[in-house]
Amino acid sequence: RGAELISKLGPVFGLLVVFLLFAILRFSTFVTFDNVELILLQTAVVGTAALGSTLVIISGGIDLSVGSVIALGTVAIALLLSHGLPPLVAAAGGMLTGALCGLAIGLLITRLQLSPFIVTLGMWGALRGAAKGLASDTMIQAPSTWLNSLLNTLTRHQRWMLFPPGVWMMLLLGALVSAALRYTRAGRHLFAIGSNEQTARLCGVPVDRTKLLIYTVAAAFAGLAGVLQFSYLTVGDPTTANGYELDAIAAVVIGGASLAGGQGSIFGSLVGAMIMTTISNGCTKLDLANWVQEIVTGAIIVFAVALDRFRHRADGAS
Repeated sequence: RGAELISKLGPVFGLLVVFLLFAILRFSTFVTFDNVELILLQTAVVGTAALGSTLVIISGGIDLSVGSVIALGTVAIALLLSHGLPPLVAAAGGMLTGALCGLAIGLLITRLQLSPFIVTLGMWGALRGAAKGLASDTMIQAPSTWLNSLLNTLTRHQRWMLFPPGVWMMLLLGALVSAALRYTRAGRHLFAIGSNEQTARLCGVPVDRTKLLIYTVAAAFAGLAGVLQFSYLTVGDPTTANGYELDAIAAVVIGGASLAGGQGSIFGSLVGAMIMTTISNGCTKLDLANWVQEIVTGAIIVFAVALDRFRHRADGAS
């Protein structure tokens, strides 16, 4: 129990260390209500996408198309709004766009028995190209609606909410997905497939159907992250969310998931997402150049993978 508790609290401890480090280096600009709110706004997009990536990684898969799905979602939402459709329909269209992309990925993986890495790498480029084509290689302006307020900073009279609506939405979805993983048959099937796919198949688990559902739901979460990204940007941008797939994967692994599958938690993934955005925000406060931030992000990803490998060796030794 002690080892399990340490494993769960490890990401929280890491977040505290990162926050304290930047607080010491730039206290006057980093430790402010506005900056903490900005970190939460940025975490909402990556964290929502990480919810879907958690499901995929627990099942033993990988999805490199998350950033492209988010960008395509913002373009779809902007196009629907510019054609006069209601904002709720536009948001649903963004999510549906993501779900259809996930369905295509799932079919390629389950029907053709292709590697998830290869399929999602191909879709990463194809979907990004589709987003640029639909937007004619430019940003799409859209009329202002209540969607723009999902990730707006709170006014003085809204401080009672503590967090913007988009952050609350991420937390609520995280609680629902966590409960589904813990208490539903589909959640148990997910862990079984990630632990040992062949054994799960022999035990009667519908592996292909479950994988198809996983990739569809995960991409729908990426589409929802596209809704939040659109709210943050207020435009449809086919070049946005570049590299978010790596941020989402790193967040999931830092949060305690295993790239080999069969292990992971929603709470850990959300904490991991906050670690990634806190580091990015802190680097900006330190006035570090973009290329330095990219090096830091790459180092974090390598560290996350090395940490996963270390955990596996420790489990094997025990």
